[in-house]
Amino acid sequence: MTIADRPKHQEAPLVLDTAPPRTLGFTDQAAFWLNLGVSLIGFSGAAVVLSPSEGVRLPLIAALLATVLGTVIGAAMVAGPAAIGARTGAPAMAVLRGLFGTRLSYVPTVANIVQCIGWGVYELTVITLGVTALTHDRVPHWIVIVAAGALSTVMAIWPLSAVRALRKYVSVAVAIALIYFTVQLLRQPVPLPKGTSWSGFWPAVDSTLAVSISFVPLAADYTRHSRTAKTAAGATVLGYSLAQVWCYLLGILAILQAGGNAEHIFDTFLGVTAGWLFFAVLVLREADQSFANIYSTAMSIQNLLPRVDRRLLAGLIGLVVTLLALPVRDFTNYQNFLVLIGSVFVPLCAVLVVDYFFGRGRQGWDLTENAPTRPLMLLPWVIGFVTYQLFNPGTLGGWKDFWIRAQDTLHVHPGWWSSASLYSFLAAAVVTALLVRFRRG
Repeated sequence: MTIADRPKHQEAPLVLDTAPPRTLGFTDQAAFWLNLGVSLIGFSGAAVVLSPSEGVRLPLIAALLATVLGTVIGAAMVAGPAAIGARTGAPAMAVLRGLFGTRLSYVPTVANIVQCIGWGVYELTVITLGVTALTHDRVPHWIVIVAAGALSTVMAIWPLSAVRALRKYVSVAVAIALIYFTVQLLRQPVPLPKGTSWSGFWPAVDSTLAVSISFVPLAADYTRHSRTAKTAAGATVLGYSLAQVWCYLLGILAILQAGGNAEHIFDTFLGVTAGWLFFAVLVLREADQSFANIYSTAMSIQNLLPRVDRRLLAGLIGLVVTLLALPVRDFTNYQNFLVLIGSVFVPLCAVLVVDYFFGRGRQGWDLTENAPTRPLMLLPWVIGFVTYQLFNPGTLGGWKDFWIRAQDTLHVHPGWWSSASLYSFLAAAVVTALLVRFRRG
């Protein structure tokens, strides 16, 4: 069969050991990451940037700088696993077979299943909040959840078709909506926050980085269909960075114009002329976020059950996420969720990238079901995780208390200069580099 004779609309393989079609070019992937970078959660998440900890408010310039820095660094981190996925042709969790061995790869796989389901529930909930704001609560909560869950599940069953549809029909509409809201919000005076301090700058960086880094264990599920690794990495950084910075910028402006109250952020968008129309575009495209989480959950489960049809898995996961989202009404623990995600996947990203590009991955990892266990590679991951917790233990009661006691014992007292994400990444990367060098010797 010649290239011209190949089907133009191939879909993702049904089982794990089938080679993926390489049908996604730069435009497909950049548009996909642009859509993932725009999120209604991002609008609300801007509140964490403006006020990264209790009693601390950042100046506007600090909030904007933290957004750009955290987003670009996070997108660059995601680009590493994205390139690895394009090189190996393996989905994200199957790639970790080469890093840890098949059996140990089940540990991050289970963690990723939990985080993807959690994000999927959050995304369906935020769609409901958007529809509620649009319709003044005239549409029952359960109807929106079921409809959004069904759409997301259908997209997850035909993922490459969904990516192409996002490029052709959604990206332009989203860009127009963002431009419109930017112009409308900047026409109004921007009230500057009062009583500000730069002391929360690095925690704010960490919050935006954590949103980006949450895609580390998902990226290869899509970039395995990229034609080249360079295309995958470049499209990831460009598309995602542009979208998330823009999204957070609008969120910051909207929150400030709402008097600093993030609960009324959607009202700010709806308050501009014809705002409902462009806001509806953003609400509808939110389904690509829940689609990505449902599909990546299915791909993660395939690392555990490699011969189960991914369409069946996607359908079941879509049902589970929809049912779990039905009783959810708010985002009380959103910041804690971001901190936990960051502490797990920031150091994992460092270990993965260093070992692949400078260690065994250069000669080719064993990605089969019989890949040998490499328990030593858990060490830098654990060190990175501990480093993150020491600098940012979060706010969960007993968990936070434990790490504060550890800080006192080790005489680690984070200040304004502390970045849990960067220190965690560097710690894991350095230890991995030492292990790589030791094994060479």
